[in-house]
Amino acid sequence: MKPNNSSPKLSRRGNVDSFIAMDMMSRAQALEQSGRDIVHLEVGQPGSPAPALVREAATRAIGQSVLGYTEALGIMPLREAISQHYADLYELNIDPARIAVTTGSSGGFLLSFLATLDAGAGVLLPTPHYPAYRNMLKALDLEPVIWPLREADDWQPDVAGLERMIASAAVPIGALLLASPSNPAGTVVPPERLKALAEACDRLGVRLISDEIYHRLTYGSDAPTALAFSPRAIVVNSFSKYYCMTGWRIGWMVVPPDMTRTIERLAQNFFISAPAVSQVSATAAFAAIEELEAIRSGYAENRKLLLRELPGIGFDRILPTDGAFYLYCDIASLTNDSFEFCRRMLEDAGVAATPGLDFDPERGNRFVRFSFAGTSEHMMRALERLAAWKPMQR
Repeated sequence: MKPNNSSPKLSRRGNVDSFIAMDMMSRAQALEQSGRDIVHLEVGQPGSPAPALVREAATRAIGQSVLGYTEALGIMPLREAISQHYADLYELNIDPARIAVTTGSSGGFLLSFLATLDAGAGVLLPTPHYPAYRNMLKALDLEPVIWPLREADDWQPDVAGLERMIASAAVPIGALLLASPSNPAGTVVPPERLKALAEACDRLGVRLISDEIYHRLTYGSDAPTALAFSPRAIVVNSFSKYYCMTGWRIGWMVVPPDMTRTIERLAQNFFISAPAVSQVSATAAFAAIEELEAIRSGYAENRKLLLRELPGIGFDRILPTDGAFYLYCDIASLTNDSFEFCRRMLEDAGVAATPGLDFDPERGNRFVRFSFAGTSEHMMRALERLAAWKPMQR
C-alpha cells in the first residue's frame, strides 16, 4: 500500500469560536508578566478566596483521606447538603437521588446536552448569552438557535417569543437554555414569567435547561428556581460564583427522576467522578453563608460605584443589572468594534474587559462587559484609568 504522507485531518467539531474572555485574560496576564499593572474586569471570577471553612475542610481531607474516585453522581454528604440547600432557600423537597455533582457547571451542561438531545437538534439561546453554550453545542453536533432579546422586552424572554422562535426555527427545537440571573446582562427573570416559560416548555415538548449559577447574587428580588415550576426541568448550578470556588471545578445539577441513571452512566464514562477534594470541601460551603454574604455585599457596593461613575466617563447606556456581577454596556456612541475597543483599553489604559462579541455574535460589536467581582480598590483604579483614557473617544 502506498504510504499516505498527508497530515491527519482535524475534526470539524473542534472548529468552535474562541472564548474571548479567556483570550483577553491571557493577553492581560502576558502584559503583567512583562511588568505592566493590569486591572482585571474581564472574567467572572470572584476576587475573594474560597471561604475559610472550605479551605479548612480541604486541608483536613488532604491530610486524612485517600481521595480516590467517588460515586459518579458525587458523595452522598454533598448531595444531601445540596438537597438541604433547596429546602432552606426555596422551600423545595429535592431527593438527593436527583442530584449529580459535576466538574463545574460545564460538566453539568455537557451531561444535560448528551442526555436529552440527539445530533442535529436545536437549542434556543436567549441572546446575549454565555459563549460556551453555543460552542459546546457546536462541538456536539447540536444547533445553537440564537434568540435575540430586545431592550423593549427588558432583555428578557417571554412565552410569545418562545412560540415564535420554535415556529420559525429551521431545525426542531429540543431545549431552551435559560440563565437567570444572566451572563452578561444580569437580568433576573421574575417568578411569574419563569413559571409561564417552564409551563410552555412542558406543553411544547421542549426541555428547559435552567442555568442558575448566579443564584444568591441578586440586588433586589431573589431569583426563583425552575424546579418550583416544572418537574421536567434540568437545573445546573455551581460553587464557582457565589461560593468563590472557581478553580475547584465543582458544580451540580438537578434532573428529573427518570434521567438519573442516564446521567450516571454518562458521568461514569466521561469523568468517572468530580474531584474528590473539591467535593469534600464544597460540603462545608453551605455553612459559610455569613462570610459569603459579606462578599456579596462588597459586590453590591462595587455595582453602585460603577453605576454611579461610569456614565460620567462615557459608558452611559447600561443594561439591567439585577443579578450576577457584570455590567453590560452599550458603547455604540464610542465605537462599532468592541473587540478593537477592548484591545486598546487593555493596551493603553491597563484595564481588561470583555467585548460583547463573546456574548452576541450579531450585535456584540457595540457592547462591552465589565465584571465587578473584584475588590473596591480594583474598581476605583479601573475608574481612574478609564477617566484618563483619552483615546476612548471615537
